[in-house]
Amino acid sequence: MTLSSTVRRDWFSNFRGDVLSGLVVALALIPEAIGFSVIAGVDPKIGLYASVVIACVIAFVGGRPAMISAATAATAVVMVPLVRDHGVQYLFAATILMGLLQIVAGYMKLGRLMRFVSRSVITGFVNALAILIFMAQLPQLVDVPLATYGLIALGLAIIYLLPRVTRAVPSPLVAIAVLTAVAVVFKLDVRTVADLGELPSALPSFGLPQVPLTIETMRILLPVALTLAAVGLLESLLTAQIVDDMTDTSSDKNRECKGQGVANIASALFGGMGGCAMIGQSVINVSSGARGRLSTLVAGAFLLVLLVALQDLLAIVPVAALTAVMIMVSINTFSWRSVLQLRSNPVPSSVVMLATVATVVATHDLAKGVIVGVLLSGVFFAGKVSKLSRVSSGLSEDGRTRTYWVDGQVFFASAGTFADSIDVLEPIDRILVDVTGAHFWDISAIGALDRVVMKARRHGLDVEVVGLNDASATMVERFAVHDKAGAEAGAGGH
Repeated sequence: MTLSSTVRRDWFSNFRGDVLSGLVVALALIPEAIGFSVIAGVDPKIGLYASVVIACVIAFVGGRPAMISAATAATAVVMVPLVRDHGVQYLFAATILMGLLQIVAGYMKLGRLMRFVSRSVITGFVNALAILIFMAQLPQLVDVPLATYGLIALGLAIIYLLPRVTRAVPSPLVAIAVLTAVAVVFKLDVRTVADLGELPSALPSFGLPQVPLTIETMRILLPVALTLAAVGLLESLLTAQIVDDMTDTSSDKNRECKGQGVANIASALFGGMGGCAMIGQSVINVSSGARGRLSTLVAGAFLLVLLVALQDLLAIVPVAALTAVMIMVSINTFSWRSVLQLRSNPVPSSVVMLATVATVVATHDLAKGVIVGVLLSGVFFAGKVSKLSRVSSGLSEDGRTRTYWVDGQVFFASAGTFADSIDVLEPIDRILVDVTGAHFWDISAIGALDRVVMKARRHGLDVEVVGLNDASATMVERFAVHDKAGAEAGAGGH
């Protein structure tokens, strides 16, 4: 595919849908950016500037068209101690270092690590995020005027019913416009965007972080930057995978790593906090009809227009309108099918999914939930594969030689079973271990083979290992500790 055709596909193949969906996302970004600024302990404009810059930059350099990146809760919670103890300038410096680390990760092709995240973990991640999005709306539903509930109900009705009449305009955008008009015309006493925090009144300006360039500064910044980079990439790559599935397209995960890094560096240089991909806003974007990079650029650019040129109009938008959109996002994000499949899916898969959800909801940390899910997936997988190894035996006609046939995968989870299956106390003269049908994967497997050979020799038995394939023989030559002659004999496969 030529460069010009790629540009047309990514930027102009869905012009109308991308522009309209970008307008919806820009409005949905406002309460999120302000809320995440509060979490991080910084002025609201820092989160808003970050959302503008990151969205605009990632539109050009990211690897996943139609995905939205901005200031996020996942990164905000990591920033709290740094801002509290050292101030916002250290936050800007840590964000630049975060971006550099993400660019390095992209060149190291760490995007390939997504292959090790199972479908159950992704489903748990999505469901947990849907729950967190809904929980984040609860403050807007408690101790509020009765009119707020009416506006939210009207907003949800418009969002879900309008598509049955027409899809010419995204229903969330219509809902926001209608609810704003209703609140103004009837002079309803409800919270507006102006009540969420002070909005910036000027364009973000370029500036380098004002921090001393010392080893002590690096000691403070590096741990935070590493955590920010890891959390940001994890959430971004998971979100990219989800958008891939929603649109039946593929994306360049390594380019996404580098793009996230460039966007975060730009954010810090223009007075913004670090961020990453946002699954909620990405779902809004794609669900509203977006498919190209133009939607992401429009979201960032229109947010800036709202903040600077249309601030008075933005200030009167009722929070209830944005709450209705976010409730729709939480409902649409949650995988309702996964609840029905809990009984039919394998038990380990269901446990991984539920553990991921429980960890995220309990800690409000998406990264911890994914880590728990990946670890559990690894444990269950290792247990399942270990059952695929089998040891059988037979005694020679003269009763003096016992042959053991080993089949399957021998690694850390099955090595103990392999070693325990060979009886060196039997009153025989010789043991023959035939591993033609087996593969030794790691040093735990080689260690188990060592134990078998050396224990047999201590009991006066001759022992021979035959049938090692080339890869296993290489492992034995490099890591086995029983005598070299035995290892060479095994490698020869006699």
